[in-house]
Amino acid sequence: MPRTNLPTDLLRTLTTVIDLGGYTRAAEALGRTQPAISLQIGRLEALLECKLIEQSGRSVKLTDSGEALAQFARQILQINDEAVSHFTAPAANGGLRIGLPNDYAVSYLQKVLADFVSEHPDVTLEIHCNLSRNLVEALNRDELDVVVGLSASGDNPFLVRIWEDTPVWAAAKGFVPRDDAVIPLLVHPEGCEYRNRMIAALAQNQRRWRVAFTSLGIGELQQAVNSGLGVTALTQKTLQEGMNVLSEKQGFPKLGNIRIGLFYKQARLTDAGVMVVNLLSQRLDEASDS
Repeated sequence: MPRTNLPTDLLRTLTTVIDLGGYTRAAEALGRTQPAISLQIGRLEALLECKLIEQSGRSVKLTDSGEALAQFARQILQINDEAVSHFTAPAANGGLRIGLPNDYAVSYLQKVLADFVSEHPDVTLEIHCNLSRNLVEALNRDELDVVVGLSASGDNPFLVRIWEDTPVWAAAKGFVPRDDAVIPLLVHPEGCEYRNRMIAALAQNQRRWRVAFTSLGIGELQQAVNSGLGVTALTQKTLQEGMNVLSEKQGFPKLGNIRIGLFYKQARLTDAGVMVVNLLSQRLDEASDS
């Protein structure tokens, strides 16, 4: 039985409808009529034999199948655009607004972006560091173009890919609290996935805790660890020399994996954006393999 092929033009139409919030805007962006856009979505639904989009007035809402396909579609289009750029000379110019999380190897990813700017001086990058949920909300409002952020779930329509990493408990050398001690936690503000995992793990082991230090910045959190103020959760990429990794035998239960997501709106991605997305994807691949 022959396999079903998903035409990239239909997938691009789907993501454009999602990114721009409707058939009319998608038609304008793609240079087609609104009925043509509706027909293309209909063809995609016929190919997959499922409903992808429900329309209520002027607003569109993805079905569960539509949400699942959206992530596949963005991955397929990313590979397509990367392949095309390999054989053409994309216009690496203009401005790009990038969102990076405070709590996942910011300096590791910033180096990639700094190297990109050095190689493409006509591109102006604007980097914003914040809690992941704030970055994704900014992307939804079209205030950012590309976001790397921690993802609690995979149901965001602008999610392209997910990587996983395992955080560890980190403390200063020699810092081992007594079994009956209240654990001083060093945390990012509420809404941080690391913070949620630490609290959940300690609650499961019935360990008492208190917030001893709060900061948005990863640098301040690392300094607080080195100063002996308490314990926190870090990844191998943010763990610094001289820090001590605390184990289950010391009363610190294993932390749940974090999910690092790459988010962007396909319809708004420029040639320079495609290049940056590919670089970030490569670097996140390397980080997950190491």
